Amino acid sequence: MQIQREAAAEARAHRDTARQTIADIARFLQDNFSQRVTAHIAGITDAKQVGKWCQELSTPRFESEVRLRTAYQVFQLIQQAENCHTARAWMIGMNPQLEDDAPLQAIAEDRFKDVMAAARVYLQGDL
Repeated sequence: MQIQREAAAEARAHRDTARQTIADIARFLQDNFSQRVTAHIAGITDAKQVGKWCQELSTPRFESEVRLRTAYQVFQLIQQAENCHTARAWMIGMNPQLEDDAPLQAIAEDRFKDVMAAARVYLQGDL
């Protein structure tokens, strides 16, 4: 039963991520983590560029979009099981599954599968 709930939560988070525009995702991440942190996740140095994405004045490079979508999807997955505040704390806190890196830092380093694996471990209640 637990495995079915986790699989359903993952499917919902994936579907929600696929349906969102990159502007919506950038706005969500900016609202929850700040413009500077969102730029870091995306792998860019000009934080003002995030504001341009939010306003649909430009779009991120492919690599940046992948990072942003990954951060959004993992956030949604944790939020479904917990709440917004816990999801935010989980994303920015040190994580033993990630060698004490924060999930957002790991995403910025393109360690997407590691972050998703850490999220699954958290959802299983092993942490």
